[in-house]
Amino acid sequence: MTGLSAIELEDVVKEYLSHGEVVQAVKGVTLDIAEGEFFSLLGPSGCGKTTTMRMVAGFEAPTKGLVKLHGHDVTDVPPNKRDVNMVFQSYALFPHMSVWDNVAFGLKQRRTPQEEIRRRVGEMLEIVDLAGREKRRPREMSGGQQQRVALARALVNRPRALLLDEPLGALDLKLRQAMQIELKRIQREVGITFVYVTHDQNEALTMSDRIAVMNDGLVEQLARPRDIYERPATAFVAGFIGTSNLLAGTATGGEMKVRGGRVLVPGHDGEVSVTVRPEKIAIGQDEPGPELSGVRGTVAEVVYLGTYTSYSVSLADGADITVFRQNAHDSLAAAERGDPVWLSWQAQHSYVIGS
Repeated sequence: MTGLSAIELEDVVKEYLSHGEVVQAVKGVTLDIAEGEFFSLLGPSGCGKTTTMRMVAGFEAPTKGLVKLHGHDVTDVPPNKRDVNMVFQSYALFPHMSVWDNVAFGLKQRRTPQEEIRRRVGEMLEIVDLAGREKRRPREMSGGQQQRVALARALVNRPRALLLDEPLGALDLKLRQAMQIELKRIQREVGITFVYVTHDQNEALTMSDRIAVMNDGLVEQLARPRDIYERPATAFVAGFIGTSNLLAGTATGGEMKVRGGRVLVPGHDGEVSVTVRPEKIAIGQDEPGPELSGVRGTVAEVVYLGTYTSYSVSLADGADITVFRQNAHDSLAAAERGDPVWLSWQAQHSYVIGS
């Protein structure tokens, strides 16, 4: 990535009229996406992420605010005049055309010389790993291969940015996971800005350089994947990204008392909300030492998931804590349903939300 901004949104608002009332789908979003960045808009259905992308593409006009592409104000510029392409969940390939003709379609519309069309289409089919399949029709291809054709068709025109709206949603889980790696490889190889809309946290964590987590028309946190997972800015982000355990109470001298134990929160006093990730927690029979957070509970559920076992532990105050235990050496359970247990974790793994 360079320091140049590929896409800038400045306090963008989108309002609709619904049953006589004004509804804000996007409530003042400001973003700065760097050249060559893989950037994801992540959030639940109805949070405003697709509307935000459509304003970048020009398919929606913002009610307020500015949209800039590579430093130029394009707020009022129509979609066909913006140097971006968009890929949707429905690939919209031409069924009567071969792979080659689908990919070459945009170049032919621009009256690109034949020799350049041959060269650019050939290069793009190599990049998306479809060389040798030029004569096939879309119906003769798998969903993943059709997605690659759609990508090649969008990229062959050399847009400055590619916008992808849940493009892997129609694929099965295993193929979707494989395509996540392929998308990141393709993005690195072509070197252009990708803006990716998804509600799938794993997709965003796998591929993104940075993620904007959206909720109710606002960006709740904008950061690198690791920072969003390890240091969520809000309770919503903590709960939406992965599995998280939320504990709240009053801290005194860096320690928060809970029924049946304590939570260490060094440097904090007063009312705090703490998140602890399930994989950071140990489960056992022995009370932990004073250097660890420790709470007592009763195992409510045990679920074996192959690489790890998930435990749901009920605390004395009625809260439920989820624990992930890796099955690194064997699959013997650390505890069974109904067992009294101690949960423990290191002080640095108690992250105080908003700190």
